[in-house]
Amino acid sequence: RTAARAARGPRWQKRLPWRGAARRSPRVTLHALALVLASALLHAWWSVAIKDSRDPLAFNLLQLVAPVGLLALIAPCVTWSEIPVPVWRLIAATGVWHGLYFYWMSRAFEHGDLTLVYPIARSTPAFLPLISVPLLGESISPGAACGIAIVVAGIWLVGAGAGLSRAAFASPATRFALLTLAAGVAYSLTDKLAMTQLGAAPWSSAIPRAFAYAVLLGISGGAVFAPLALVRTRGRILERIHLADLGRASFASVVSYLGYALVLAALETTPVSYVVAVRQTSVLFALGLGMLWLHETPGRPRVWGAVATVVGVGLIAGFG
Repeated sequence: RTAARAARGPRWQKRLPWRGAARRSPRVTLHALALVLASALLHAWWSVAIKDSRDPLAFNLLQLVAPVGLLALIAPCVTWSEIPVPVWRLIAATGVWHGLYFYWMSRAFEHGDLTLVYPIARSTPAFLPLISVPLLGESISPGAACGIAIVVAGIWLVGAGAGLSRAAFASPATRFALLTLAAGVAYSLTDKLAMTQLGAAPWSSAIPRAFAYAVLLGISGGAVFAPLALVRTRGRILERIHLADLGRASFASVVSYLGYALVLAALETTPVSYVVAVRQTSVLFALGLGMLWLHETPGRPRVWGAVATVVGVGLIAGFG
């Protein structure tokens, strides 16, 4: 076994153990890059909208109305039997992680500023390659690995400008942000497996498979998030909801599903480590939106962190 591993060399890729899932080319196309960058902008706007709401937990609960409506609209246009059975199982699994992601992110925004919570929660690429390379058989070129490292360093440098001291790391905001980060790693891997299999399956609907999948995971994630919100508020979550926020929350929800559908489309052909790393440019967009919308004043570390993130994305795109 040792000799066989040595013969494969340092850039070995093993075939996925799941049926219908084959390894993909590690190239990052301009089309995939554009999809992920657009998704990053939409995700940043969505996060700022949650932070700017009167009650992040209640606002996220209102967002569950949109996926139900979207599912009703697309249901007649999709041949649901074309979704493989293993993908349905992954949808159930990723619903758990997405539900926890929404819940922990809401709790983090209840306790901390956007510029503190967001860089930590979006540090997924620091940990994702450690799992995706041995689990999914993806390979990462040295240049792209350097780019991923720079992206992560830039994100944490942005966070340093928000006061990441020892006391900050002990705060509830930081703890919930780290839990949000863990959930992000888990759902990224699960969704990569699902989209690899779904991308290889026949698809006759005019509705993009990535969008249909995003709506389904919204339903499954909501089924996990809603009970958690109910328990957290001791059954009084409905009292905290402001119906005037329904329109804004529904719009934010549609934006989030559209943005994640773009990521899912990129995951069909692009390694998850690259996709998640490039998507972290949402930190840049959140920084700008935080200045314009939330009237935050970034310090020099956050500016340099933003520059580092751009440099890292350029390396990922150039050495993909």
